[in-house]
Amino acid sequence: MAKAPTVLSGDRAIEAAALRSDRFRLEREADWLRLEAIVSRMESGRLRKIPDEDLLALPVLYRTVASSLSVARETSLDAATLAYLDALVQRAWFLVYGPRTGFAAWLRQFLGGGLSAAVRGIWFEILVALAVMVAGTLVGWLLVASEPSWYYSLVPGQFTDTRVPGASHEVLKATLFGNADQPAMSVFATYLFSNNAQVAILAFSLGFAFGIPSLLLLVQNTATLGAMMWLYRGQNLLWDFGGWISVHGTTELFAILLAGAAGLHIGRSIAFPGHRGVLQSAAAAGRRAATVMAGVVLMLVLAALLEGFARQLIDNTQGRYMVGMTMLALWCAYFFGLRRREVIGA
Repeated sequence: MAKAPTVLSGDRAIEAAALRSDRFRLEREADWLRLEAIVSRMESGRLRKIPDEDLLALPVLYRTVASSLSVARETSLDAATLAYLDALVQRAWFLVYGPRTGFAAWLRQFLGGGLSAAVRGIWFEILVALAVMVAGTLVGWLLVASEPSWYYSLVPGQFTDTRVPGASHEVLKATLFGNADQPAMSVFATYLFSNNAQVAILAFSLGFAFGIPSLLLLVQNTATLGAMMWLYRGQNLLWDFGGWISVHGTTELFAILLAGAAGLHIGRSIAFPGHRGVLQSAAAAGRRAATVMAGVVLMLVLAALLEGFARQLIDNTQGRYMVGMTMLALWCAYFFGLRRREVIGA
């Protein structure tokens, strides 16, 4: 008999909790159902059928339901209500704060004008980086011309198999033609891609140090090119070497140029933020530079394909120049000629 009051009090507590949960739901259920209806229609892609007042009310309804979820958790309401509110808040969050477009739409916008607009936005840094790369090539040439031993310091060991000062015309020519079936060329191509990818990433990532490391990397990388140009020029093979390198080089060197310019763009925004704060200036520059780097990655992948296949399959200088110059013309037209109205106005 002594346990009866305990049982009765437990039943009353359950009834009170149920009444509290029902009252909580009745007071707020209209907002929940309205938000759920809006979210369901937006998820199904029927945006045109949603009234303007519902779209305007979406953020307010989201905050109201999120507040209801917070209260429900604090007051330990029934599990079904908590699960319903939690799922509804998550669905609404993606519509209010999540990405507005899917991957396909983003890629279409990115390739359809976003990338080219970002590249044009760093045109000053591109000119600076281009001047530095030209200067680096000249420095490499002049150093080995004055002292051939510099060649071994500027050119990595993987390049100095038979491509060394004093090599004969026939030996150097053999490195440019007739290598389609030699597996060593694929290894060499892989090394070039890996090396240039590392240079591009470092040139971008070190841009925060006022862009100075980015410029130094560009000089170092192009000094190697200048040293090799000097080597082939000594045996009257500079024109053929230019064709050999242009197949993938117009794409790969262009990618390195953009990566260096992107790093320099971040460094310049930190050093000279203008009327904005340093963090705001760096954030804006970082978003633009990140877009450029996404394009650099695509360019490096394409350069690897050209390097691994086209350069080996095309075994004559004229054909190589045709491929290389065509790629250069396409990149210039894409980056500096594509000007979609909606991108410019963005």
